[in-house]
Amino acid sequence: MGQVRHGSATTTHAVTAAIQRSQASLATLSQELEITPRRSRSGVSGRRSDLKTGPKAPHSTTLTQAEDAAVVALRRYTLLPLDDCLYALQPSIPHLTRSALHRCLQPDIEGDKPKRQRFKRYPIGFFHIGIAEVQTAEGKLYLFVGIDRTSKFAVTQLVDEADRRTAWEFL
Repeated sequence: MGQVRHGSATTTHAVTAAIQRSQASLATLSQELEITPRRSRSGVSGRRSDLKTGPKAPHSTTLTQAEDAAVVALRRYTLLPLDDCLYALQPSIPHLTRSALHRCLQPDIEGDKPKRQRFKRYPIGFFHIGIAEVQTAEGKLYLFVGIDRTSKFAVTQLVDEADRRTAWEFL
């Protein structure tokens, strides 16, 4: 049974093995076989499609630990859907994307999800303001949150200390 090749492929497994066994230079072999010389292959099965793709040092997110903690705190505190959390956090974290937010909020533990609580019905114009303490590796931060319970519009701000001045600036 013959080898199935891609339509643009110019070499087979046998040709690659012959090139590797040959004592001729790569330039000579590439002219004879009418192929482009490649120096990055290691072994007959070391084709580019077999090599690992992606970053050499993968990282799971583009968020700092403080931003990550703020995202988690906002979601726990407000129970808002993913898109609403994204719109609330983007003014504070401009480089936040939907996919980064989704990765950040994926649970690390297995088991049953806690039952989601429904918001109580409020009249139009009811605005809830709260504060959450966020623990990070660098220390303690505070997350101010303002939510319109009817439209679920949320505003957030992450600050180093929670005092009257920072609360007034948030309002």
